[in-house]
Amino acid sequence: MDRIRRRKHKHQEAADLDVTPFMNLMIVLVPVLLLSMVFTHTTVIDLNFPTGEAADAAFDPDAVHLEVVVREDTLQVADGRGGVIKKLPKVDGSYDFAQLSLVMQELKRRMPEKQDITVLLEQDTDYQTLVTIMDTVRSYPTVQNLEVVQGELFPVISLGDSPSAPAVAQAVPAGGAQS
Repeated sequence: MDRIRRRKHKHQEAADLDVTPFMNLMIVLVPVLLLSMVFTHTTVIDLNFPTGEAADAAFDPDAVHLEVVVREDTLQVADGRGGVIKKLPKVDGSYDFAQLSLVMQELKRRMPEKQDITVLLEQDTDYQTLVTIMDTVRSYPTVQNLEVVQGELFPVISLGDSPSAPAVAQAVPAGGAQS
């Protein structure tokens, strides 16, 4: 019986937990994860959408309301009262954003205090065209102190639907009836 008591009272030593392989894994894994991180820069642009309530009451005929109307085949820069300032047809199947930037720079020289512009889009205008137009009318690259910086044009951008294209009038025959 003494033998049985000795076995019961015999201390069993607890097994040590070897964390060396886990620490080696962490030493390799942490730098790899840090190097594979992607840092993104997100820019938020504040847009003014028309409310639709008192748009006609707030219209001031003396003020110029700049608009860029995006059509399927052209970009039109207009004054908001129906007068077209410049029509920019597509060049080689794509919009002429460089010419649009030059027109915006000239308008900014004439109206330096003007901050807002409205971009009017047709329903099937793709997203990349919208973003490129907004970037073009908001700023332009310029050199200042031997460094390329973004010059401000019209940073306050409103969006809307483009008005329907003017219909081409059909000639009416002398008899008064149309065929």
